[in-house]
Amino acid sequence: MGLAERDYPRSGGMISQLTPVVKGLLILNLGIYFIDMMLAGDAPDGPLRKEFAFRIQTAVLEKHYWEFLTFQFLHGSVGHVLFNCIGLFFFGPWLERWWGAMRFIFFYLVCGVAGGVLYSTLVFAGILPRMILATYSDGSQELVSSTLVPLVGASAGIYGILVGVAVIAPSMRVSLLFPPITLTMRQLAIALLVISVGAIVLKLGGNEGGEAGHLGGAIMGFVLMKTHGWIGWMRGKTGSPRGRLASDFTPKIRPRTIVDLHGQSEVDAILEKISRDGFQSLTDEERDTLHRAAKNSDL
Repeated sequence: MGLAERDYPRSGGMISQLTPVVKGLLILNLGIYFIDMMLAGDAPDGPLRKEFAFRIQTAVLEKHYWEFLTFQFLHGSVGHVLFNCIGLFFFGPWLERWWGAMRFIFFYLVCGVAGGVLYSTLVFAGILPRMILATYSDGSQELVSSTLVPLVGASAGIYGILVGVAVIAPSMRVSLLFPPITLTMRQLAIALLVISVGAIVLKLGGNEGGEAGHLGGAIMGFVLMKTHGWIGWMRGKTGSPRGRLASDFTPKIRPRTIVDLHGQSEVDAILEKISRDGFQSLTDEERDTLHRAAKNSDL
C-alpha cells in the first residue's frame, strides 16, 4: 500500500500512532489467519474458511447472514492478509480518530457487508458470471456455480476506509511502495475504483468477485462519509482514543483541503484544536461542523 506523509513522534514511532480499534482488528486478522492455517494442516483450505467464508448459496439463499460479517476476518494467503493489514495500519487510525471508536467499528463492518451485498447483486443480475472455472490445489479444474465460490478478506472495509480518508483529506499525499509513485488520496481512491470497475466490466484478472467486494465497500464508505447521520445515532455510545494516541497525532498535512465554506474560519479553528489536542477533544458541535465540511467537499 503506501505511507501517508506525516510526522511521527520520536517516542514509539508509527506503532504509537495506532488507535485501539485498529490495533484490535490487526490482531484479529493476523491471529485468525494463522490459527486457520495451523488447523488446516496439509489441507488447502482451513476449517474456519470452510465454515465462515461468504458464499451466496449459504449467506443469502440459506440465510446464514452471519457470513456477511465473518468473511471479513478470513484471508486466503499470507500476501492477502498482509496487504489488507498494511492498508488498515496506515489509514485506519485516521478514520477511527474522525468517527470515534464505536462509530468506526460500525463504519468498517458496514463497508464490509456492502462488499458482500454488491457481489451478490452483480451475480444475480448476470453482470458477474453464474459459472466460473475453479482451479484446485492438485491442478485440476472444474466449472462451479458462483453461488458456491467463497469470498474472504477485509478488503471491502479497507476500501471504505481509503475512500473515507480521501473525503476528509483529499490532497494528502501518499507514497506507494509498488509502484513507487506519489499520489494524493483523491487520486489513489479514484485509481482503485477505476481498477475495480474495469476488472468487473472487462472481466480482467480473474478476481471479478473480489473487485465487486472492493467496489461495494468503497461506495458504502463514500455514502457514510457524506451522510454521517447514519452513524450519528451512535454519538452517545462513541468511545475516544485512549491516552496519548490521539493527542500525539499531528498530521503533517492536516485536512485543510476540505472546502471553502461560509464558516471557514470556524473550520480553521477546529483544525488547529485537532492539531493541538487531538480528535477526542472536539465537542459534538465541532464534529458536526467538520462533517458538514467533508460532506460538501468536491471529491
